[in-house]
Amino acid sequence: MILADKTALVTGAAQGIGKAIAITLAKAGALVIVSDINNGLSQKTVEEIESLGGKANPLRMDVANLTEVEAEIVANFVKGPYGKIDILVNNAGITKDTLLLRMKKEDWDAVININLTGTFNLCKAIAPLMMKQRSGKIINIASIVGEMGNAGQVNYAASKAGVIGLTKTLARELATRGITVNAIAPGFIQTAMTDKIPEDIKKKMLEQIPLGKLGQPEDIAEAVLFLASPAADYITGQVINVNGGMLMNT
Repeated sequence: MILADKTALVTGAAQGIGKAIAITLAKAGALVIVSDINNGLSQKTVEEIESLGGKANPLRMDVANLTEVEAEIVANFVKGPYGKIDILVNNAGITKDTLLLRMKKEDWDAVININLTGTFNLCKAIAPLMMKQRSGKIINIASIVGEMGNAGQVNYAASKAGVIGLTKTLARELATRGITVNAIAPGFIQTAMTDKIPEDIKKKMLEQIPLGKLGQPEDIAEAVLFLASPAADYITGQVINVNGGMLMNT
């Protein structure tokens, strides 16, 4: 129970990678605030965590709306029942894939607003609390395509590259207050999203992965757990690649 007495907020935690992160942190002893715009699915994730003996509560929040984010943080953490926040995992994200020449402006805006601006909004709202505590862990979920690009995902790749830049800059700004800020860049992870990929395209993807298989949501969750734990207290401003060897940085 390495996260006993810790409070963690995970965005986009109702399903997929976010759900796996929430469950893993709860198993490690944290009280997990399961945040998602879909409150019904959030409640199901909370019930699953509780069935495993963990502690969790749902929180409906639109990460792209700064006014709403700030109000929820004040209501739940500044004046509300939680009182503190030790771990923030910015996982909420969407895709609206198509080639640049076919991409609508609203598809660009939607992805940037949730993936990048949403991360900014949560960091902006929660950083003052962590600064007052003089401790905290911020973990942002980026993507392999934010490092290497991917045809048909100019909006998603740009948003995740932005998350990486935000992470490194914020790590420098908050380090003197005892706050670490890191990112995890998943490769191709088996989720409902990747299950929809045609088999011929999926086969080509697998050929690019030295380990020869898609990752699992739990692979990302375990990396989050490491960064959230005391074992990573001297790690900040880093991008941890979890991609089966598909991208190897020098």
